[in-house]
Amino acid sequence: MTEQLENIQRRRMHGLYLSRECSDLEELSRELMGLHCWFHRNVAFSALIRGAEIAGWKQALTKTWLYRGTLHGVAEDDLPQLLALHVNNSYLAQWWGADRLDDLADEVLRLMEDGVFSRAEMREIFADRLSEEDIRMVFSPWGGIFVYLARLGKVAFRDMTSRDFDLIDAAPTRSREEVLPELLRRYFAAYGPATLADAAWFLGFWGPEKKLLKDMDLSEFSRFDCGSSTYYYVDDGADLGEIPELTLLSGFDPVIVSYVDRSAVLSPEYRSRAVMKSGICLPTVAVNGRVAGLWNIKNGAPIVEFFDTQEPRIVRETKERVDFIRFRTAGRI
Repeated sequence: MTEQLENIQRRRMHGLYLSRECSDLEELSRELMGLHCWFHRNVAFSALIRGAEIAGWKQALTKTWLYRGTLHGVAEDDLPQLLALHVNNSYLAQWWGADRLDDLADEVLRLMEDGVFSRAEMREIFADRLSEEDIRMVFSPWGGIFVYLARLGKVAFRDMTSRDFDLIDAAPTRSREEVLPELLRRYFAAYGPATLADAAWFLGFWGPEKKLLKDMDLSEFSRFDCGSSTYYYVDDGADLGEIPELTLLSGFDPVIVSYVDRSAVLSPEYRSRAVMKSGICLPTVAVNGRVAGLWNIKNGAPIVEFFDTQEPRIVRETKERVDFIRFRTAGRI
């Protein structure tokens, strides 16, 4: 391992609480700018791996759509700032027009005030006024009108495991230009060393939006060059600790999915085994900071599969850690 690669791994694992612990789930979510929860149980996995308590975890965080259009569990008071990062451009506005979309959104909100919280109920209510195609788009299982309202800070999932929604009050009070410097600093503090391309990917900045990052004052960040890229990070003088010999990583773990170049932790030859063609990132096992196998809990049983032969001690300890997570999440996910 080169000295630069070791530096990248040590700093990332420290920043992402993989070589130290964060006992409070809400604090962990703030530090990592949300916990990825395309599958809700990954939040519990990620929290336990990082030393957080998961009692009451289903209600502790707000589940909603953030950057890159993905679902995250977010500390409620952090949501207005994170939602301010993007303009709420919905495909429904292109389909229907902005005025008609806003009228529909207002009606959905009124129905929620009257106690209608599920897509299924909404579909029935609008069935006699909208075409089948409109119903599919507006109340799509991928979000539809609820994504639009969630990005306005008006609705979110009822809890981390529910498919129903609740009204919330998390509308952004600042502009993207106002929140971006702080959010970029938070990104480099937790996820650094990282490149501007990594930051753009994580924050969901596509095309011309990337210029917003290139035009920012980056003088406050420490940096170094590796290959043809410049890596930025926040050097707070903390003891980074060592790269753990053995680390469990959750599905969609931030140390994997938050970077354009994932080679620091995931070798190209194993990429297709850890990240499926659909984009689903499986729970993995890292040995000395590198992904070396898969783990999961299926039908209540711990599953471990290494890509190559490992020492019996590593295999045994991995199974013990997975069984610990199985025990801690039994009946909770």
